[in-house]
Amino acid sequence: MTHPTDTTEVGTATPGDPTAASITAHTADHLAERPAPLLDGVRVLDLTNVLAGPFAGYQLALQGADVLKIEMPGSGDLARQLGADRALSEDLLGASFLAQNAGKRSLTLNLKDPEGRAALLRAVREADVLVENFRPGVMDRLGVGWQELRKENPSLVYCAISGFGQTGPMRSRPAYDQIVQGLSGMMSVTGTPEVAPLRAGFPVADTLGGMAAAYAIAAALVRRARTGEGALLDVSMLEAALTAMGWVTSNYLITGREPHPMGNENFTAAPSGTFATADGHLNIAANRQQQFATLCRLISRDDLLDDPRFRHPADRKAHRDELRAEVEAGLSARTAKEWEEVLSDAGVPAARVLSVPDALGLDQLASRSFVHSLPFPDGRDRSLRVLGSPVSVDGHPAGPSAPPPLLGQHTDTVLAELGYDEEEIARLREHGAV
Repeated sequence: MTHPTDTTEVGTATPGDPTAASITAHTADHLAERPAPLLDGVRVLDLTNVLAGPFAGYQLALQGADVLKIEMPGSGDLARQLGADRALSEDLLGASFLAQNAGKRSLTLNLKDPEGRAALLRAVREADVLVENFRPGVMDRLGVGWQELRKENPSLVYCAISGFGQTGPMRSRPAYDQIVQGLSGMMSVTGTPEVAPLRAGFPVADTLGGMAAAYAIAAALVRRARTGEGALLDVSMLEAALTAMGWVTSNYLITGREPHPMGNENFTAAPSGTFATADGHLNIAANRQQQFATLCRLISRDDLLDDPRFRHPADRKAHRDELRAEVEAGLSARTAKEWEEVLSDAGVPAARVLSVPDALGLDQLASRSFVHSLPFPDGRDRSLRVLGSPVSVDGHPAGPSAPPPLLGQHTDTVLAELGYDEEEIARLREHGAV
């Protein structure tokens, strides 16, 4: 297969797309005199599939790591076959894959083949990090588990991501995002009493697991730089989900109060939730007394401040339904956008409830170059837009260095870097090892 040249065109815009053009211009400005990436020189072996693991690897790639995505010959990451565009999925360029793998290089290795395993071991000797999200025990059965790999590279940071962790009675169970959402209690507190349990509309447990893995890897690299020690990182998606649930878990652990679904209401304060306006919905978080007073003044309802039902924060929570009706009556005078500006300018946290397209079109994101436009991996004439890192470094946005790779696109290059000559690489291909 012929692959396109590996060039970086971050910020390339689709003709006639003003949003992409804006992103392009701003990205170009930020790329000028960019400092060295935080993970420059760090090599990561990414043996992961679908989302939690690839998401972790993508966060590392965004900060400059050289991420080698190691995939099965012929099929690769299952995410290559997933996404809303069937044609792309059939070409092993599924939207789910494209979203989390920009900037990585793809190396195909058959780990069930002795020579494929030998190539992985050679790669491990030159690597800083290995990330995998197989079920616990799979890597050991393949002969490339932590104990074996640390013999090859004692300073290796080995990160295993799984649904429930490498130990415990549930360690071997299969787990996808929805399974973890249910087991963590997330679904039990999402929605209203009438519709709960309800799954979040995005793979939050996968994403949290991936983010936890990325931060743990970064922490392990700091220790390694100081001591030379490698690390075995055991990331549990279930525990990452529970950690992120904030007051839902802390109120129960500390006070014994069991949480329940409250729809768009905020347990900790009122008025704090989603409110109807003249033309749409607005989130307001008037959690402090001064914010509540400002809200009442701006909606021309100063009388609410003296109403005994709403005088104290505890009273407002006890009468949140009555308070909602009064606030919405005042909000009906203007649009959600108008109220967002008026309330925000006055110090009351408020913002519209947007669709995903509207959110991605915010000028705020364009100004920070959060969305990046890339050439399509196989050179086809269409734009590819992906998200960058939520962290800017030294005033510069952290974005992908190259498009997502075609399956096996960098196999020959990486094997050559590992010391294989052309004859050896041809033999590996002939034997099905790569």
